[in-house]
Amino acid sequence: MARKERALFVCGECGHESFKWMGKCPVCGGWNTMAEVSNPAGAGSRTGVGRGAAGRRGDGHLGADPVPIPDVDEAGEQRVPTGIGEFDRVLGGGIVPGSVVLISGDPGIGKSTLLLQVSDRVARAGERVLYITGEESVRQIGLRARRLGIRTGSLLVMADTNIVAVDEQIRRIKPGLAVVDSVQTMADPELDSSPGSVAQVREVTGRLVRAAKEEGVPVFVVGHVTKSGAIAGPRVLEHMVDTVVYFEGETHHAHRLVRAVKNRFGSTDEVGIFQMRDGGLFEVENPSEVLLAERPGGEAGSAVVASVEGTRPLLVEVQALVARSSSGTPRRTTTGVDYNRAAIIVAVLDRRVGLSIGFYDIYVSVAGGVSLSEPAADLGIATAIASSFRGVPTRRATAVFGEIGLAGELRAVNRAELRIAEAARLGFTRCVIPSHNLRSLERDQRRELGIEVVGVGTLRRALEEAIREV
Repeated sequence: MARKERALFVCGECGHESFKWMGKCPVCGGWNTMAEVSNPAGAGSRTGVGRGAAGRRGDGHLGADPVPIPDVDEAGEQRVPTGIGEFDRVLGGGIVPGSVVLISGDPGIGKSTLLLQVSDRVARAGERVLYITGEESVRQIGLRARRLGIRTGSLLVMADTNIVAVDEQIRRIKPGLAVVDSVQTMADPELDSSPGSVAQVREVTGRLVRAAKEEGVPVFVVGHVTKSGAIAGPRVLEHMVDTVVYFEGETHHAHRLVRAVKNRFGSTDEVGIFQMRDGGLFEVENPSEVLLAERPGGEAGSAVVASVEGTRPLLVEVQALVARSSSGTPRRTTTGVDYNRAAIIVAVLDRRVGLSIGFYDIYVSVAGGVSLSEPAADLGIATAIASSFRGVPTRRATAVFGEIGLAGELRAVNRAELRIAEAARLGFTRCVIPSHNLRSLERDQRRELGIEVVGVGTLRRALEEAIREV
């Protein structure tokens, strides 16, 4: 007798399954995230990665026989360079065969453009590349390829939303790279739910992961984002893939930041910087010079921060505007920096330094569409705000960095020598840093850097050194 189909409820945030609906997910704590999906008898086992693959050789792949840990091959995976240095930096050195990379970002940010350029570079290197699109037609992809100057014959384009057909093509062609744009448009016809649902996204991703691991084909998957900026679909999607890459930047700015938030084959600290032009995305080889090219000279409310993204030093301009509030509630607006962090810095300036800015509107922005998240940017934000409030510009050719404590102290940050060297390379003659970082630098190191390094212990003292007159 056929088994009766039973209702299944799945959390849209973490993928937790339950046979009854609950207002609050017991795993992630999300409210109203449980959605009903059809669960035919026996269908739940179809999403397991590599199940039913027993009997393959013991070569370390899915379904292989267990081996003692000392006998595991220590040889590193042979990476395939994409030909785009900034993207290789984010991936950890290149594409790992059999890996699955999820690329996400806002609409129009440049995901499809970059992946088409990567596909072209890999195809030029002699590999066949399969580009599967579920959102556009083959003709649309062809028009974009012509605009980007791509005419490589080994780059194959396929328009389909049936994951079964896509799976068959990947296994038949065995390309050097497969691109799926996007996972939310793909669907398994055996499931009753619509494309983009929890069940479909999980099944589609499971099939792609199985194909990648079993055939040794690297797969790039494009994922949509929600209004809050998170990847659309169940949270389990990010756990199933090997690498998660985010596109950052504003669509009306030319610069794009590509950052890995998860990487099983490399560091998650690296960031790639691109510039959007008519011919596609181009690498920015010297981002500090580009970001500071339009900096106004001698204007109050501007400060240069020596930041570090991964292993790369980056000089960024932070701008601030302090104006009298026209309402009873002062306005605070930030772009490129954390709002709560900026509010703390404003409170420290008011309480510890004595700048009465509590009743002023304050606007803080990072020039060039770059986002600063590290605490070392605190001193740059405070310097820009104090400079705008006093109407006095910062000292000429001076860069700053340091973390601000609630007591008004300046705390040390990592990689101080790298930051100072980048400032000296771009022609800055002074650098205001935490005193603890200055003590860690040897006298010979300071001489070799060729720049005046000023170490301070408090925010008040730092502003005196960074601004002409406080």
